[in-house]
Amino acid sequence: MSELTEPLLAALAGEPAGVSLPRLCKRLRVRMSMLLRELAWIGEDAIGGEAGPGWVRVETQGESLVAILTERGRERLTQGDIGR
Repeated sequence: MSELTEPLLAALAGEPAGVSLPRLCKRLRVRMSMLLRELAWIGEDAIGGEAGPGWVRVETQGESLVAILTERGRERLTQGDIGR
């Protein structure tokens, strides 16, 4: 995973209803393209035939895309060994 993984999971940890993607970009000080790439790698969808870890899911709420930390993501965050 990248150096963005842990800060992203931590930013979502205190937000059970999730955080809009633009707000996450501001909090993490990253561009949308970088955030979307990271969400793709740590999300639930398969990339290249390999299932993602399912730590985060993105869903539509009204007109906004919102990232939500999954239970698997919470477990991973508390393990403290992200990226190893």
